[in-house]
Amino acid sequence: MRSQIVAGNWKMNKNLEETEALLSELAAKLPDTQAEVIVAPTFVNLSTAVKELDGSVIQVAAQNMHFAANGAYTGEISADMLLNIGVDTVILGHSERRSLFGEDDQLLVQKVEAALEKNMRIIFCFGEELEDRKSDNHLAVVERQLKNVLFGLSADKWSKIVLAYEPVWAIGTGETASPEQAQEMHAFIRKTIADAVNSGVAENVTILYGGSVKPANAKDIFSKPDVDGGLIGGASLKSDDFIDIVKAI
Repeated sequence: MRSQIVAGNWKMNKNLEETEALLSELAAKLPDTQAEVIVAPTFVNLSTAVKELDGSVIQVAAQNMHFAANGAYTGEISADMLLNIGVDTVILGHSERRSLFGEDDQLLVQKVEAALEKNMRIIFCFGEELEDRKSDNHLAVVERQLKNVLFGLSADKWSKIVLAYEPVWAIGTGETASPEQAQEMHAFIRKTIADAVNSGVAENVTILYGGSVKPANAKDIFSKPDVDGGLIGGASLKSDDFIDIVKAI
């Protein structure tokens, strides 16, 4: 049975004191759940998060990483650096990394390969822009993003892949794909993987929805058969909201 996951991407938010306070609240309020719960604070607070959550079931992920092991890459972080502080999960391909920092499929192939070489788990993000949805090109865009980066992987590597479908038009806009739209895309993703890799990988890969999930809509979205949880942005920055989303699964 594939994993259910609720992951909070904190983006560039929360200083050290705020991070410690939010982690303490989450650890205290977390209900019993079958879902994996993950938080991804900013790089400078990752080590603190690992220490603060020692003994908790809440896991810590990084928001990004470089493909090189070391070298003259000012401002970058390597897989070994993350593993050294106890972080073995990384978010790659987030729409903001693609749009704001120019990360393309070719670069993401290198990052995915580097993470897998170190046996890290990857939350791989992908999804269409509003113009793609309006032009009815959204399925083709998603298929291309998956094909270009992940379909060259052998089937055994997929055990380290978690997918996060992000309708870019629904991130930080207040807009949200309807539960039916989310299910349509997630089912399409699963079928596409079955055709390109195999049906076993398709059935076992966790596919998260990542587009303005809130306590008010989480239950309806998570109820769909091919939606296995969420990659949560803004709502993960408030303990009560994030806990309510965890409860919804």
